[in-house]
Amino acid sequence: MSARSKARKRALDVLFESEVRGLPVGGTLPDRIEDNDPPVNEFTVALVEGVAKHIGAIDDLLSAHSVGWTLDRMPAVDRNILRIGAYELLYDDQVPDVVAVSEAVALARDLSTDESPAFVNGLLARLLQLKPTLGV
Repeated sequence: MSARSKARKRALDVLFESEVRGLPVGGTLPDRIEDNDPPVNEFTVALVEGVAKHIGAIDDLLSAHSVGWTLDRMPAVDRNILRIGAYELLYDDQVPDVVAVSEAVALARDLSTDESPAFVNGLLARLLQLKPTLGV
């Protein structure tokens, strides 16, 4: 697993933990940075802070383009994988679009249900298709 893939997994851990604990998006990041076990690198921080900064727009897009699933109905791990993927796809020019989608699908394959990789791939592919018209 590459360093960036590990950083994405760590960002997912932070986002998931924050949600489970009922904290704001990324609310556990300061504690994880302080504990530094496992280490929290700059890319993890950038992902968590980026998702937190754009959470309203990201969640609106995911809700609008998710066929048959509301955000609340999605498994929490899928919801947060999609948030990271959407952030990278729409707001991080340093990450190629295909990499953002591929990495999100890999996380879903490793950490979620059997159906999750196809769901994540389909929803992020739809956002990629719409990206030129989204104005983000």
